[in-house]
Amino acid sequence: MPRAIMLREHGGPQVLRAETIEVGAPGAGELLVRQTAIGVNFHDCYVRSGLYRTLPLPGIPGIEGAGVVEAVGAGVTGFAPGDRVGYVTGRYGGYASHRLLPAAVALKLPEGMSEALAASVLLKGLTVDMLIRRVHRVEAGQTILVHAAAGGVGRLLCQWASALGATVIGTVGSAAKAAIAREAGCAHVVLYRDQDFVAEVQRITGGRGVDAAYDSVGRDTFDGSLDCLARCGHLVNFGQASGPVPAFEVQRLAAKSNSVTRPIVFHYLAERPALEAMAASLFDALSSGVLRAQPGASLPMDDAARAHELLESRQADAPLILLP
Repeated sequence: MPRAIMLREHGGPQVLRAETIEVGAPGAGELLVRQTAIGVNFHDCYVRSGLYRTLPLPGIPGIEGAGVVEAVGAGVTGFAPGDRVGYVTGRYGGYASHRLLPAAVALKLPEGMSEALAASVLLKGLTVDMLIRRVHRVEAGQTILVHAAAGGVGRLLCQWASALGATVIGTVGSAAKAAIAREAGCAHVVLYRDQDFVAEVQRITGGRGVDAAYDSVGRDTFDGSLDCLARCGHLVNFGQASGPVPAFEVQRLAAKSNSVTRPIVFHYLAERPALEAMAASLFDALSSGVLRAQPGASLPMDDAARAHELLESRQADAPLILLP
C-alpha cells in the first residue's frame, strides 16, 4: 500500500508520522508517480513548525522529489509510463511513496541524471538560477556576498557565480565549512562567529561594498547585509533560518540607492516556459561541470523526523533525501 509522512499538527520533528494512504488514478492533466527519492529542505521544516502556514492540515509536506511515471491522465502529452521525472511544487505532497502530480510541473530527467541527484539538487539549483540570473543578474567583475556559503544552496550559488566571473565572499560558521566554501569558489571566506562580517567585507572591498548580498539567514544578518552593500547594491533575502526579518524603514535604502527583494522560487516557476528555461539552464550547468553536485545522504522515508533534526541542527554536511 502507498505510504506517506502525514503532518496533522505543527510542532517539532516528532509530529511527522508515517501512515498508509490512498492514491487514486490520475485525473486530467495529472501523472501518477512512484517516487524513488524525496528532497528534504528547510522549507519543509518551516512548514512543519508552523512558521509557514501554507499547507492545510492534515497534509503531506514535501515540495521536491523524483521518480517514475506509472500512469498518465487524460489530456497529458509529452509524458508516458516509464518516464523518469523530477519536480518542484508549492502544492506539497512530496513525502510519499506514490503521488498524483500535475504534469505541468514535471520535468523529464536528462539521461545520466539519477533520481537521487534530481531530488537533491532540483529545488536548490532552480533557486540559484533564479537568484543569479533573474532576481539579480550576476556578471563578471561584480563582487557578491553569500551567507551560509557551505550550505546546499550556498555551495551551488558560489560555484555558479564564480564561474560567471564574480568575486565571491562567503560567510560560514566553522573552519571545516570554510574549506567547503573555498572549494565551491569563494575567493574570500569570513568566519562569522569569530569575525565581524560587515567589517571584513568593507576591508576586502576597500570600503566599496558588494554589488549583491544573498542572505538566507534572515533576522540575524539582514541589517549587516544591508550595511555591506555598495551604492546601488541589491540585498536578496531568500530565507530566514534565524527567523523572519523585522519590519524596517524603507527610507534606509535611500542612503546608497539600495534595493531589497524577497523572492519565492515558486513564483518564478509558475509558467511552464519559465520552468523549462530555468531547468534547461540548470541541467546545462550540471552537465558542463559549472555546477558540481552529488546525490544527498539518504534516510528511509519513515525517518523523516530524523532528517529534520539533522537539518535544523546543522549536522547535515550534504543535502538529505528520503527513500520510500
